[in-house]
Amino acid sequence: MTVPADPALVDLLVRADVLSFGDFVTKSGRPTPYFANFGNVRTGAHIAELGRLYADRIVAVFGDGVDVVFGPAYKGIPLAVTTAAALAEHHGRDVGFAFDRKEVKDHGEGGALVGHQLRDGDRVVIVEDVTTAGTSVRETIPKLRAVADVAVVGLVIGLDRQERGPSGDASALDGLAAEFGLTGTSLATIEQVVDLLVDREVDGRVVLTAAHADRIGRHLAEHGPR
Repeated sequence: MTVPADPALVDLLVRADVLSFGDFVTKSGRPTPYFANFGNVRTGAHIAELGRLYADRIVAVFGDGVDVVFGPAYKGIPLAVTTAAALAEHHGRDVGFAFDRKEVKDHGEGGALVGHQLRDGDRVVIVEDVTTAGTSVRETIPKLRAVADVAVVGLVIGLDRQERGPSGDASALDGLAAEFGLTGTSLATIEQVVDLLVDREVDGRVVLTAAHADRIGRHLAEHGPR
């Protein structure tokens, strides 16, 4: 589900150095003219603002149909916490949050999950930064369903690269939505970022020129959904 991007998000991604434009290679091995590293969000103000934007999108798309926000380790952990906090503070929705461990804890309370204890019937939304191949989501959903009979109703990502996924002609986000029967949405698509950022100054600097925006357009024409 594509929803207009909040211009405040694009400014945040620039100020937090999340977005880079140049020559990169994704984890899947595909060359790309841009890169997004949400791990660079590292101040209280920035993560709080990002959580508000995720919370706003969850309310806009799912209304009150969410019981738990889940963040896959590692980058999804702060996203789940700050999104749940923002839902309570800005929307009056006190939902649970949870995340997984990379390794199952075999002492103390044990288990693979931390936070809200999943119950049958819980409606879960997964929050992620960027989805390229969908590997973490495909690993996460079986973990959740192994604990309880939950309904994974949605996936919210920070930036939709709008590139074909590994399993067909659909985008990675749309492919995951179809595969698991959930609603997929993003805070912004790369096309929206380009439209909002090209040749515009943020804090006195232009980070995306028209020439590089054209490179991104050619990249999407080659690697985007068909």
